[in-house]
Amino acid sequence: MTLLLAGDIGGTKTILRLVEFSETLGLKTLYEESFRSGDFPDLVPIVQRFLTTANSSTPEKACFAIAGPVVENTAKLTNLAWFLDTNRLTQELGILSISLINDFAAVGYGIFGLTKQDLLTLQVGKYQPAAPMAVIGAGTGLGQGFLIKQDHQYQVFPSEGGHADFAPRNEVEFQLLKYLVDKHNIQRVSVERVVSGLGITSIYQFLRDRKIATESPEIAQAVRTWEQEAQTTEKTVDPGAFIGAAALQKSDRLSEQTMQLFIEAYGAEAGNLALKLLPYGGLYIAGGIAPKILPLMQNGSFLLNFTQKGRMGSLLEEIPVHIILNQQVGLIGAALSASRL
Repeated sequence: MTLLLAGDIGGTKTILRLVEFSETLGLKTLYEESFRSGDFPDLVPIVQRFLTTANSSTPEKACFAIAGPVVENTAKLTNLAWFLDTNRLTQELGILSISLINDFAAVGYGIFGLTKQDLLTLQVGKYQPAAPMAVIGAGTGLGQGFLIKQDHQYQVFPSEGGHADFAPRNEVEFQLLKYLVDKHNIQRVSVERVVSGLGITSIYQFLRDRKIATESPEIAQAVRTWEQEAQTTEKTVDPGAFIGAAALQKSDRLSEQTMQLFIEAYGAEAGNLALKLLPYGGLYIAGGIAPKILPLMQNGSFLLNFTQKGRMGSLLEEIPVHIILNQQVGLIGAALSASRL
């Protein structure tokens, strides 16, 4: 058995998990704890406190999934004044081998630690065991990544595809593009501005300002509060959650229209990723949004827009498409990545 430390490191929250790993039995969680990242000057004191509380010896290997880019074994968190370097972490923590990976790369590794109960299949497709795999996930932003088989295991590659251009396909989406360009005084709109938690709110604002339907008082207040807090680091409300819940309950027409446009754009972008990779090993939908709106993801609109690619549509109909239900897939991936060190 090998003692591993896995971490999911974010600007708001850091989750650490102590794990035993064996080739025959896989992963076994021994202890897990969550910390407010901002309460600590660095990752090192968090790990030290964690291992003391867990009454654990020093792990042999560790992997930390970082909410931000990892360059030459270093990472600077986007929303936190931490600079992480594997050489320094190895010396200060006494752990023999440490790696830093992008949080979405961790999701890619985590696929191999999931069970059937952790997945919901939208499209069975025609699975090909040696083919590439793809991961896309809307949450705070829009993550994308892919996996390529090398010898007997997959290598995971992160991507910044969420920052590619948003490609409108109809009159409403062209109007949305112009609305976002004018509203934010920008030259281009990334797909992440539409397909993300922020995107849900942006779509709502667009439809609201076009007077598509009357606002409900509760959601109107949530959006106004969010707009007032737009320039602050501390947000007290997530209007996307209100909008998604109202759409599920069919209690607010404006929210229903918002989520319909969101899911259409989400499906289209997943289809764009699939066209570039042809991931017959499976396309996996990660992120925090999809599991919360499963009935909307299953109503056919996502898959319709996923496969609506002209002459290439028949190719996409053969790609297996799964929603990841387990929100700890990143921690699982960090542990599996650590086991490879």
